[in-house]
Amino acid sequence: MRQFLTNTFRLGIKELWSLWRDPTMLVLIVYVFTVGVYTAATAMPETLHNAPIAIVDEDRSPLSQRIASALYPPQFSPPKVIEWPQMDPGMDEGLYTFVLVIPSHFQRDVLAGRSPQIQLNVDATRMSQAFVGSGYVQQIVMGEVSEFAQRHRASAIPQVDLALRARFNPALEMSWFGGLVEIINHIAMLSIILSGAALIREREHGTVEHLLVMPVTPAQIMLAKIWSTGLVVLLAAWVSLTFVVRGLLHVPVSGSVPLFLVGSALCVFATASMGIFMATVARNMPQFGMLMMLTIMPLQMLSGGSTPRESMPDLVQNIMLAAPTTHFVQLGQAILFRGAGLDVVWPQFLGLLLIGAVLFALSLQRFRKTISQMA
Repeated sequence: MRQFLTNTFRLGIKELWSLWRDPTMLVLIVYVFTVGVYTAATAMPETLHNAPIAIVDEDRSPLSQRIASALYPPQFSPPKVIEWPQMDPGMDEGLYTFVLVIPSHFQRDVLAGRSPQIQLNVDATRMSQAFVGSGYVQQIVMGEVSEFAQRHRASAIPQVDLALRARFNPALEMSWFGGLVEIINHIAMLSIILSGAALIREREHGTVEHLLVMPVTPAQIMLAKIWSTGLVVLLAAWVSLTFVVRGLLHVPVSGSVPLFLVGSALCVFATASMGIFMATVARNMPQFGMLMMLTIMPLQMLSGGSTPRESMPDLVQNIMLAAPTTHFVQLGQAILFRGAGLDVVWPQFLGLLLIGAVLFALSLQRFRKTISQMA
């Protein structure tokens, strides 16, 4: 056993040196856990922030000015008053996402009880802002017109008062959710990439043939790749959680970071084994990249990080229980968002351990078969 652990440790050190000599992988690790996490958290699709808007005001009335003053930051940038000839060139150049056209005699028609029309031009190429912002503009315009026509702020008093209290994220800041979810997704993605790329790189450089003549076993080679990958990924995740999420984004982390890292280690054990299995199937790095894209996208989209699992069909929910990312997202959200302890997330820990053991056994069998064919 001592010799087994010694060989595994030394092979893992070799993997770390190989990674240190690969600047592309180093840049990828630094980027996804710093810039990638920050940009994804601050640009969530549901967030409308400083959307550029312009107004063609042909009425020049107090009502039109009231509508313009209601469009203010942070949802919209300060509205720019333009003329008709400036509208199409401005939208063609991408200067405005929304252009609101208020016709002449608009206030007079509203006070006379008529139904004048306001034209809203939307740049639909900016999909997230166009979808969310058009609803915002419609609500703002209808609210201001209604209050102006009634000459007072009227609000119906409901028979039942619904008091909303948002737990874990009182201000409903999308960056709080986005930053932590990105770290969870990147842990699974990078563990697959690093472990699989390490095996592909050894095959392309002929290092595997050197290992075959050494007194090491396939299990030692696999475990070395897994622990070295896990060390790099967990260190990068801790740095990102401390300096990017807590430091730059000011996101409070409710739960235990060491407990989350233990769950991350179990996820890395499973996903790194998956990456090695994919590397034994692929013949070169481009094929491995294609396999990774076919694998990582369903794992991220259907694990519950981007979309709640409850909104998915029952068949998809049951199938995704076999994926390690499903259990990892559940324990990550429970620990980081809600401050859950081991007494709450132990089923997810057990699920990750079992899935990791199965994936490791399958990958080891496939790896032994690949080595025997090379020998």
